[in-house]
Amino acid sequence: MDAAALRTAAVTQGAARLFVSLGHVVLREVALPHGRRADLLVLAPDDSFVIVEVKSCARDFLSDAKWHEYRTYCDRLFFAVDPEFPQGLLPEDAGLLVADPFGGAVLREAPTHPLAGARRRMMLARFARLAARRLEGLIDPAGAASRNAED
Repeated sequence: MDAAALRTAAVTQGAARLFVSLGHVVLREVALPHGRRADLLVLAPDDSFVIVEVKSCARDFLSDAKWHEYRTYCDRLFFAVDPEFPQGLLPEDAGLLVADPFGGAVLREAPTHPLAGARRRMMLARFARLAARRLEGLIDPAGAASRNAED
């Protein structure tokens, strides 16, 4: 793994641990209906959704114009970065987490923009199906592999 990939993995791990410690459930690498992929899709105890976009370096953020598209699939949007990231680059209208492999801290809360009821139901169903598929893949990898071949 190169340095950027290692940094991304460390920040992702810490951000996931932070949300789990807050009583949320987390899925990593989630394809959204519009084809984009959320680094973390987080379901809060109140059934609200958080998307966390992990940025490994300034260049990673500056070359990414797609993060605005995540807002339509979550109630709150955060960026997660490591402590050395130049935080002034990140937009003020998104939350900010700083994380390392062991955990993270919220430096700025994300503004809330509630999902419509139909979108929330669709996202809850998507989250549940993906979590169930991943769990079944851990319990019965051969069975899950044959199922994936059918999809």
